[in-house]
Amino acid sequence: MTVLLTAILVSACLGALVGLIRQWGDQQGAEPGEFAGVRTHTLWAVLGCLAAHLNDTFPYALAVVLVAVPAHLIARAFRPGAVEPPGSTSFAGALLTVLCGVLVAGGETRVAVVVAALTMVLLGSKQPIHAWARALTAQDVRATLQFAAISGVILPLVPDRALGPYGAFNPYTTWLMVVLISGLGFAGYAAIRLFGARAGILLTGLFGGLASSTASTLAFSRRSREEPGLDAHYALAVAAACTVMLPRVLAALAVINPAFARTLLVPFGLMALPGVVYMAWVWRRAQPGHVPGDTPALGNPLSLRTAMKFAALYALISLLVKVLREQGWTEGLLPLSFVSGLTDLDAIALSVARDPTVAGARPELATVAVVLAAVANTLLKGGLAVALGSAGLRRRVALVLGFTAAMGLGWMAG
Repeated sequence: MTVLLTAILVSACLGALVGLIRQWGDQQGAEPGEFAGVRTHTLWAVLGCLAAHLNDTFPYALAVVLVAVPAHLIARAFRPGAVEPPGSTSFAGALLTVLCGVLVAGGETRVAVVVAALTMVLLGSKQPIHAWARALTAQDVRATLQFAAISGVILPLVPDRALGPYGAFNPYTTWLMVVLISGLGFAGYAAIRLFGARAGILLTGLFGGLASSTASTLAFSRRSREEPGLDAHYALAVAAACTVMLPRVLAALAVINPAFARTLLVPFGLMALPGVVYMAWVWRRAQPGHVPGDTPALGNPLSLRTAMKFAALYALISLLVKVLREQGWTEGLLPLSFVSGLTDLDAIALSVARDPTVAGARPELATVAVVLAAVANTLLKGGLAVALGSAGLRRRVALVLGFTAAMGLGWMAG
C-alpha cells in the first residue's frame, strides 16, 4: 500500500509540473483555446499510474486509459462552440503525462522524471523555437540539410582505413573531424541566429567565437569603423570571440584525445586569462548593454563549401605531420604549427592530437606545437583588428590579444 501511495504522489507531482508549463503557455497566448492545465495533467498522470497498477487484475485497464484520454481530447476538439482545437503537441503531452504515471507504477521513476522534464522543456519552448525557425534563412536550411545528408549518409559509408602516401589520409577520420568542428561552430551560429543583438554584445561575441573567431573579429572590427562611438563594445566582442576559441578547441581535442587535451589546460588557461580579466573589468565598469543595429553577419559553419575547405586543409596538414614523423624532422613541427595556426587553429590542433607521436622522443613538443599555433592565430586576429578597426578598438584589442600571445610565448619559454 505504501509503495502504491508513493507512486501516486510521484505521478501527481510529475503531472502537475507538466500541467503547470502547459497552463503557463496557454496564459502567454502560445496555445489559445487550450483547456488542459495543472489539474488535468495531474489527473492524467494518476490515471496512468493506477491503470498500470490495476492492469494485472483488470487486463484492459491501461488500454482503456490510453484510448480514453485521446478520445476525450478529440471530443473536446469537435464540441460545438470550441474556440480552437488542441494541436498535436497537446495530444503528445497528454499521452506522455499518462505514460509518466505508467513508468512510475512500473518502478521506472528515473525514466519518468526524464520524460517529464523533456516534455516540460518542449512544451515551454514553443515560442523560442518558432522564433529561431523564423530567423533561419533559406540558405541556412539548405546548408544544414546538405551537411546532415552528407554526415548521416556518407560518413558511415566512407572507408575507415589509412590511404595515400604514408597512410596519412583516412576518409572517415577526416570527415569526422569536419563534423566535430562544424558542429561546435553551428552551436554558436544557431545561438546568434536565435538571440541576435538581444543577447547583448558580450554573449554575441562569445557565440560568434564558437562559430568562427576569425570571422567575428573581422565583422566586429569593420562595424567599429562604421560606429566609432561603440568601439568599446565591439572591442569587448572581439576579446570574447578570441578568448572563447581556446576552450572550444580544448573541447574538440578532449573528444578525440582527452590525455593530450589535459596537457593544454595550463597554457590555454594562461592565454585565456587576459581576455577573461578584460571582459570582467569592462563588464563591471561599464555594464555594456545591447548594441543597436543588426548582429554582424557570419557564414553558416555547416555550409558544404566551408566543410570541404576544412577537410582539404585538415588532410593536407595531416599529410605534412606524417611526413615530419616518418622523416624524423621533429623540429619541423613548430614552423608547420605556426604557419598552420595563421590559417586555422583547429586543423593543426586536431592533427597533432590524433598523432602526438610526431614529437618523437619529446612528447611535450606536441603540446608546444599547439600552443604556438594558438599564438599565431591570436597574432593574426590582432593584426586584422588593427588593420580594419577604429582607433579605439585597435588600442583595446591590441592590448588584450598582445597579452594573450605573450602568455603563450611565456609558457613556452618557461
